[in-house]
Amino acid sequence: MVDLGPGPLRLGLIADTHGLLRPEAVALLRGADAILHAGDVGEPSVLEGLRALAPVWAVRGNVERTGEAGALPGRVVLRGAGVTVGMVHREADLPDGAGWDVAVVGHSHRPEVGRRGAMLLVNPGAAGPRRFRLPVSVGWLLLRDGRAKAGVTELQVQAARR
Repeated sequence: MVDLGPGPLRLGLIADTHGLLRPEAVALLRGADAILHAGDVGEPSVLEGLRALAPVWAVRGNVERTGEAGALPGRVVLRGAGVTVGMVHREADLPDGAGWDVAVVGHSHRPEVGRRGAMLLVNPGAAGPRRFRLPVSVGWLLLRDGRAKAGVTELQVQAARR
């Protein structure tokens, strides 16, 4: 388990970049204490770009097979500000009884903030190439005094980069 410290903490959440790190996503993630990438990174340059902003933790998605991305773990667990945050790529891979306060997932490309039992569930959506008519988005997670608050922001992307 990674210890992020006592907080308060602002975590940037991103997923399903598929090799594209948009400047609009970079602008929203700038200033985060750490960035969590919930898989389908696509290209090592995405992680390099994110590491220029903040420490990065990432999980392997279903497109990662070789190189740095292929060596990513299937699960990451962090603790900060009294909150345990777990991350996997697919919601279906969430472990039962893990004791996480927050779960961060990707894969579906659908942004979501909701509950799965007592656990806060956050899918930041997809920040890479647009899929169907789904929004392009990133998320955030605020951790403070044992509490977590999350949200998702839709990116206003340039037409040429959709």
